[in-house]
Amino acid sequence: MKKKYILTVSAVAIVLLAGAVTYKVYAERNNGLAAVVNGEKITISDVRQTYDANPQFQAQVPFEEFYGRALEVMINSKLALQAATAANIQATPEYQKQLAAAQEEIARQMYIEREVLKKITDERVQQIYDQYVKNFKSEKEVKAKHILVNNEKLAKEIIFKLNKKRATFDALAKKYSKDQSDLGYFTANMMVPEFSKAAMAMKKGTYSQKPVKTEFGYHIIYVEDIRETKPLPLADVEEKIKTNLAQQGVSEVVKELRDAATIEKYDLEGKKIEETKEPAK
Repeated sequence: MKKKYILTVSAVAIVLLAGAVTYKVYAERNNGLAAVVNGEKITISDVRQTYDANPQFQAQVPFEEFYGRALEVMINSKLALQAATAANIQATPEYQKQLAAAQEEIARQMYIEREVLKKITDERVQQIYDQYVKNFKSEKEVKAKHILVNNEKLAKEIIFKLNKKRATFDALAKKYSKDQSDLGYFTANMMVPEFSKAAMAMKKGTYSQKPVKTEFGYHIIYVEDIRETKPLPLADVEEKIKTNLAQQGVSEVVKELRDAATIEKYDLEGKKIEETKEPAK
């Protein structure tokens, strides 16, 4: 849904209590009831809705672990609300003031969200993607592995073993390398200059016959594949395009409101400040 791309909407986060007990959802056996607080019910569905609405929680913990901690927070929240109601907090002037401010903020956010959603169309996404493809400049990309050691002597010994076929590159990397071996695909600007220069000059299926020195140590490089970079498919960049459109859309909506409005501003001395509008593009 497009709604998730709108960055202006405030998210209500549940703070997990430190040291709260984690336990599984055995309450499902009780008709979906999670807790009863002074006669008021909290259901498993209530907890699940909070979990589903917050991707950051889903990425960190499974629902079974989230459940116990979140339930404790929801119980405390329910108790605080019951106490506030009993104390007639809702009738106080401060409550009414904060309520009015909250209602205004919600109205502003909902309006901007609605207008921004209108701007995130499939046509605009496709236009931006087409421009990305048009401007894309292909460059050489290498897929490589390396063995990184601290001294040149050891690096030369490893190359000697490779030449004599005494062990595979992967076996030697597992034994000697102080860094992970598989580097995946990379372009020249993604690595330190000395490493890139050596890797980009090699042929597919070969390993370096001399240690490559960098600030990290001495490398033996093995080039597995060489290819030219290509534009990413639309499916891989669509999310980013929509996020960028949402961010851009907020500015556009505000500008449209200002352009259509009559605004009078005054400085601290009461002198009128002239409102300047940007020329139409």
